[in-house]
Amino acid sequence: MTDRSDYQKLRAHLAFLRMGAAAEALPALLDEAIKTKLTNQAFLERLLAVEVDAVDERRRASLARFASLPSPFTLADFDFAAQPSVDPKLIAELGTLRFVEDATNVLLIGPPGVGKTMLAVGLGHAAVAAGMRTYYTTAAELAARCHRAAIEGRWATTMRFYAGPRLLIIDEVGYLPLPAEAAAALFQVVSQRYLKGSIALTTNLGIASWGKVFNDDPMVAGAMLDRLLHRSVVININGDSYRMRSHRARAEATRKAVAGP
Repeated sequence: MTDRSDYQKLRAHLAFLRMGAAAEALPALLDEAIKTKLTNQAFLERLLAVEVDAVDERRRASLARFASLPSPFTLADFDFAAQPSVDPKLIAELGTLRFVEDATNVLLIGPPGVGKTMLAVGLGHAAVAAGMRTYYTTAAELAARCHRAAIEGRWATTMRFYAGPRLLIIDEVGYLPLPAEAAAALFQVVSQRYLKGSIALTTNLGIASWGKVFNDDPMVAGAMLDRLLHRSVVININGDSYRMRSHRARAEATRKAVAGP
């Protein structure tokens, strides 16, 4: 049997196993193995490492697409100097994702524009980078999806969908009042994930005001908070909006330009 036929058989085996990256790298790796006199074991390890890296890259890309994170910002992009109420050590600890291992929730509370979503999305990117299934949604999007599911007879399937990710990010809770049906859907999602999967939730309402989210129904609000807070990290962010600071900075620069030297 010739070296040529062995090579063709090896290519065929790699193709059959759908190891495309290894098949593509095979000629160069064979040349390297001959030049450097690699052992069979070392050659096989390098060939398989190429395929492992390619599979891992595809898996991470798939996780990133599924996560639907709305921005590229990571925890490293957060400006702690602009928001001194946020403890960098606490955020660094959350960035280790140990809270996901414990199915702990993270509640980010504060007025609009202070960086709640940026931190939640940063945690999402960290989870994706760690190979964890993650999903981002706003409260309004979640309510709309559950409403469609109820109409189309897909309620159980949709509940399983929201129960699946290791980390579920629910953004903008409280910005709009939720009708009774939407409040019930959000409650069901939180209940299904209770002690099983982590939720990172952002809201502009303090805990005492959560009744407003649920049409002033203290029973639903209390039951929701009971599940969210049982095992949770609560971060209250007090400070100026990033957008307002940027607006004031531009206005001041314009004022100085108009005033002249």
